[in-house]
Amino acid sequence: MLARRGWGRASQWALTRVIAPVRSFHSTPAVNRAPSYDLLDTRTFSIIAHIDHGKSTLADRLLELTGTIPKDSSNKQVLDKLKVERERGITVKSQAVSMVYHDPSLPRPTLLNLIDTPGHVDFAYEVRRSLSVCQSALLVVDATQGIQAQTISVFKIAQQCGLVVLPVLNKTDLPAADTESCLAQLRDILGIDTEAQPPLLVSAKTGLGVPAVLQALVARTPALPGVDGVSLEQRQPPGLRALVFDSWYDNYRGVIALVSITDGAVKKGDTIVSYHRGKKYEVLDLGVNNPEPISTPILRKGQVGWLITTMKDTEEASIGDTFFRQGERIEPLPGFRPAVPTVFAGIFPTDKSEFLKLEDAIQRLCINDRSVTMQKESMTALGQGYRLGFLGTLHLDVFRQRLEDEYGHEILVTTPTVPFRITYRDGTQMLCSNPVDFPDESIRKTHIAQLEEPTVVGSLVCPEEYTGAMMELCAEHRGEQLDIDFTASATAAAQVHMQYRLPLAEIVTDFFDKLKSRSSGFASFDYEDGDYMPSDLVKVQFLVAGTPVDALELVLHRSKASLVGRAFVRRLKDAIPRQQFEIKIQACVGSKVLASETLSAYRKDVTAGLYGGHYERKLKHLNKQKEGKKRLKAMSLGKVQVPHKSYVLSAYHSFMEILDTRAKRSP
Repeated sequence: MLARRGWGRASQWALTRVIAPVRSFHSTPAVNRAPSYDLLDTRTFSIIAHIDHGKSTLADRLLELTGTIPKDSSNKQVLDKLKVERERGITVKSQAVSMVYHDPSLPRPTLLNLIDTPGHVDFAYEVRRSLSVCQSALLVVDATQGIQAQTISVFKIAQQCGLVVLPVLNKTDLPAADTESCLAQLRDILGIDTEAQPPLLVSAKTGLGVPAVLQALVARTPALPGVDGVSLEQRQPPGLRALVFDSWYDNYRGVIALVSITDGAVKKGDTIVSYHRGKKYEVLDLGVNNPEPISTPILRKGQVGWLITTMKDTEEASIGDTFFRQGERIEPLPGFRPAVPTVFAGIFPTDKSEFLKLEDAIQRLCINDRSVTMQKESMTALGQGYRLGFLGTLHLDVFRQRLEDEYGHEILVTTPTVPFRITYRDGTQMLCSNPVDFPDESIRKTHIAQLEEPTVVGSLVCPEEYTGAMMELCAEHRGEQLDIDFTASATAAAQVHMQYRLPLAEIVTDFFDKLKSRSSGFASFDYEDGDYMPSDLVKVQFLVAGTPVDALELVLHRSKASLVGRAFVRRLKDAIPRQQFEIKIQACVGSKVLASETLSAYRKDVTAGLYGGHYERKLKHLNKQKEGKKRLKAMSLGKVQVPHKSYVLSAYHSFMEILDTRAKRSP
């Protein structure tokens, strides 16, 4: 019909690929398959793995085998819907999808709820939050690489959540696969009994062995009590408890909450109450993702789905909150430990008039990512903005890219910092995450008793031949070795497991990049939060023509202040445009100048028209020019206008560059 109306093939493709997905939550969802969902047995599971071990590819094969998506060669990272996820090839946001699995050995189909999780260490909070609502987890290990640092980390999280862990060895069809070595690592490192619980050997790319994964999921995951054989008369049992573990904002429907029904059931038209805030909401719509949103008449115990209520304020969707039906008295479900940000950065609009639009965009993104903390900030150089807290530098970079991709904002990001703890002489303590608020040298000598910086306890896994390079890297970043262990097997080379205590400020710079480059990509690193340790910290200020630039202030260890200051000053000299007068650029710690550069002035050749005569004739014109430039500098016209985008971005990149050249000079 579109063709008869003059639509070409390209236009028809645009309608099906672009317009249809956008309308998924704005139009009436399909309900043809929905009524059978609430009568099925349920299992909720997740897939956990180290980065690039095939987690998203395995999820694609599971969706194809259950008929949730058609088999197509273009099915790649189906659950990674964000543009930043597809461009970077990583998962940064957990996704929930329900699929129906037909096992011939069972009397009725099973509803499998898959909660896809990120793999990078920066998103460990997202992983823990998703696993807390699961019953089991597929632990995917790349058979060509073996156990990595993040594999150990996510396995410990799954154990803490009490999940049934099903080990899966992926990429077993590749010539480089070493199954025997991986089995030995599962036994020796993770303590998994591979005889009583044999790992599943699969190839997620080709689909080899994937049907056995579905069978093992249903067989090894115990069913929830009280969900079998629910009759039509019992579709709304009392005692509703729905745990909110994710939420996002839709421009047309408002706040959408992703919930796991722990007890009871909820249907359209019910009045539910938020235990945390005590507010009442009417359920306007509900359903599951299959993988697109599908409305269902009811959500019951064991199901994972979405709720659209009369909630319109983004602040009301509290992650970890419990919804219950009005008039019922229930015990709230245990929520989630709040995320503690480890990296802070200021975000400012390039155009100061766009601040209100940027503020609205940040608030809407924060409802989709509750691990981000936000606080308004104002700087002399950049104007109004927000100081945001993130779980790592990748988390910061992904948030920045989402602001640009999804909302079209051009923003400035200041150099990332970590929170420092300041203990005053009167015993009071405070956390300082903004270099502007860090005390100067004069205040430090009279009022400060101790300065501390956060540390992390990191686990580093690498082949034995890279041990020396990895130990040298950790030493360059002020690391303290806590433990080292060599794990060898009869079939593969030894792997080294090292444990280090490192300052967090060293981790959030270029540590991961150098880790991969020095180990040829074979080393992996994962860390947990450690204690605060005393440190000799100083605030480095930058002066341009004698005026301090607050947006460029840094808090560094004293041993690195001089090196960082010189690199910043050189970069600023290239970034600041020349003026009609000479400009002095300085890096200072208190009253001590660490580095200085001079940006020469534009100079007209005032002696070009003079020929012959005594040299004093030319000197007269040169002295007159010099006096004029002095007067210009003293006037208001002599103030230096530093281009915001140039110096902020150049300073950030210079910070990364000097950390790459400081190796031999670090303690």
